[in-house]
Amino acid sequence: MGTPTHSSKSLTAVLLIGVVAFIAGCCPPRRAVPETLLSQTHYAGMVDVRTDYLHYNPQIGESLTASGECSFLAISGGGAFGAGVLCGWSQTGTRPQFQVVTGVSTGALLAPFAFLGPDYDDRIKEAYTTVGNRDIFMYRGPVGIVRLFLRESYVETRPLRRMIARMFTETELAAVAAQHRAGRRLYVGTTNLDANQFVIWNMGAIAVSDHPEALDMFRKILLTSASIPGVFPPVYFDVEVEGEKYNEMHVDGGVIAGVFGYGPRLFETLREPGVTPDKPCTMYVIMNSKLDTSYEQTNPRFLRIAGRSFSSLMKRKAWSDLGEIYHQANADGVDFRYVAIPQHYQMSKKPGFDKNEMNKLFDLGFEMAAPETMWDTSVRIGP
Repeated sequence: MGTPTHSSKSLTAVLLIGVVAFIAGCCPPRRAVPETLLSQTHYAGMVDVRTDYLHYNPQIGESLTASGECSFLAISGGGAFGAGVLCGWSQTGTRPQFQVVTGVSTGALLAPFAFLGPDYDDRIKEAYTTVGNRDIFMYRGPVGIVRLFLRESYVETRPLRRMIARMFTETELAAVAAQHRAGRRLYVGTTNLDANQFVIWNMGAIAVSDHPEALDMFRKILLTSASIPGVFPPVYFDVEVEGEKYNEMHVDGGVIAGVFGYGPRLFETLREPGVTPDKPCTMYVIMNSKLDTSYEQTNPRFLRIAGRSFSSLMKRKAWSDLGEIYHQANADGVDFRYVAIPQHYQMSKKPGFDKNEMNKLFDLGFEMAAPETMWDTSVRIGP
């Protein structure tokens, strides 16, 4: 090989400059919140709209005695199966009005409708049986694929943003606000990736804030909770500390908690003012996944090994999250019940959001929604 010429060196220099410029254009700088200021962040005009799990307190004492109901609902990631469960449960005439509803990951999109009640079942069915991949995400173009290692995600979520905007309008926001004022609570979980922290958003407090960006914030949180890291782009939240502006990077709440209940402090705070619910309390959990172990011969290839290992990890994590709710309910004397996708159901192996599979899962949940047979009441140590 010969010695590089001046022209080849110039070409190399130009290419290097181009690569540097390309990377700089792909990765704009961000001003993350310094670790020492994490506890001081706030949103202008919105007070007490989020917390962490240890300080999470639904504050529903008055509504427990006023309504005569004492039922809580937690919805895991996923959704089509749970959507069928809720709609089928409504048909039995035994679905309660939940005092607290929590949702995480794609289950967060179901949570507001579960919170608002059976009148929204048609919306639930539409959202979980009529959409496919193109309604959720769009692949980046050829240049986007090349930029995968420089950008935030594999796909873009503009279709999902539009779908959420159609699903949740000022009308739904006002309905959530009305129920919040009546003492009921709706919570959604996201993950603050910078802080490695599970964040619980009080959606009703946002709805009643009268902030001009309340609806945008409500939609943004739902999008965030369903933003699978690496696949979907993260969502940034602008915050302030002592007049200085920063941003937080949030992703799918399922990164830290696949499901969460009414929290560790509810009954502790109820006892202080002497509030006693009129009825025994029940904690319902909808797990949009199979919990039992299943045998599957693993192909000795990198992606297969990694995928099987990840699914095993997530299954173990699901049992752990469910067990935490179970033990909290037992400690408080609350009846505990959960439902999950049965072991015999054969899940589709198609990637993404398969409309046919979502319809099958919806129908399965709908058919299972018989009160006397649907619920399990105890949780094993693990799968």
